[in-house]
Amino acid sequence: MLLILLEALLALVLLVLIVWWTMFSGRNKGELAAAPPPESPDSEGK
Repeated sequence: MLLILLEALLALVLLVLIVWWTMFSGRNKGELAAAPPPESPDSEGK
């Protein structure tokens, strides 16, 4: 029983590491800043 729990814990740790690696490996400071919303063409002439 202990071996099964150990394997499940190892699989969970591996899953968390894979998710963390794919989210933050290619960026210097984590998530990118949100882009400003695009302006609508209606508001240009008013």
